[in-house]
Amino acid sequence: PPRSTHCISSAASDVYKRQKEFLLTMVNFTQITVKDIAREVKDNCLLGIPADYSGVPMSVTIEIIKNKTKGLRLYCLPLTTIQGDMLIGAGCVSEIETAAVTLGEYGQAPRFQDAIENSKIKIKDSTCPALHAQLQATEKSVPFMPLRGILGSDLYKNRNDWSVINNPMSSKTNDEKIVILPAVQLDILIFHASKADINGNIQIGRRRELATLAHASKKVYVTVEEIVDEDFFDCELKAAATLPSLYVDGISLARNGAWPCGLTDCYEIDGNEMSKYAKSAKYQETFDEYMKNFISQNYYSNI
Repeated sequence: PPRSTHCISSAASDVYKRQKEFLLTMVNFTQITVKDIAREVKDNCLLGIPADYSGVPMSVTIEIIKNKTKGLRLYCLPLTTIQGDMLIGAGCVSEIETAAVTLGEYGQAPRFQDAIENSKIKIKDSTCPALHAQLQATEKSVPFMPLRGILGSDLYKNRNDWSVINNPMSSKTNDEKIVILPAVQLDILIFHASKADINGNIQIGRRRELATLAHASKKVYVTVEEIVDEDFFDCELKAAATLPSLYVDGISLARNGAWPCGLTDCYEIDGNEMSKYAKSAKYQETFDEYMKNFISQNYYSNI
C-alpha cells in the first residue's frame, strides 16, 4: 500500500482489534506477537532469509533491530533486499551466505556494499542452485548434495566448505568431477504470508522455496495478513499451495507485515519508501537517522 494508507486510522484499528479478539475464539492454535517472534532470534543464530518475492517479514525485522540482536548469520534463498541491508546497517549481522544483495530497480544495497568493502562482515558467495541444494540435503537427511553447474568457475575455489570429487557413479575411464555441498540446517526461519487457516496451515502459493526453507529449519515462525475460517487441506487445489502446521512453531497476525516490500496478490512494493531508503542508506549517518525515524513512526503498531 502507499505510505499514506499504511498508517492505520483509529476506527480501522478498532475493527482490526475486534477481528483479532474474534480469531482468538475460533483458531485451533495459540497466536503469538511479532515481539514474541523477534525474541526467538538469538545472538549468533543462523537465520533464514526469504527473497523479496517470497514474503519478507519486515515487521519482525524491525523488532530484531530494536532488540539489538548481534552476530546474525544470514542464509538467503537466494537473495535479500531491504531486509538484509537494514540488518547489516543496524550492526546485527556478522556473516551472510547469498547469491545477491540488491535493492533491485532502486539500486545497490548500500549498507551491504559498505560492509563488504570495509570487511565488517563475512560473505559466503554462492549461487541460487547451490543455496537450494544445501537446504535440500537437510530436507532429505543426507550429509551433502552434488552439484555440477559450479564447475569451471572460480566460485568453489573460495569456499572451503565445498569439495570437488570424482563422480563415484561414473563408468567412464576418464575422471568426471562433481562438486559436493554440505547440508545446511537453519536455526530459525521467519517469513510473511497472506493467509493462515484455523489449524495453523500457511498459504504459500507458488513460493515452494518457503517449504524448502521450513523443512531445513529447527524453528519456523510466520506473520500473516489474515487468518481465515477454513482448513486449506479440505481443498485439493489449496492443499498443494500450503505449508502444513507441522512445520510451523508460531503465527502472528501482522497486517502489511511485508511493507515496504510487496506481497503477492495483496499489495505492491512501496516505491516511494524504497527510493527514500536507498538514498538514505548511502551513508551510515543518514541510514541511522532514517532508521531512528522509521522505528519512531511505529508503522507496525497495529500488530
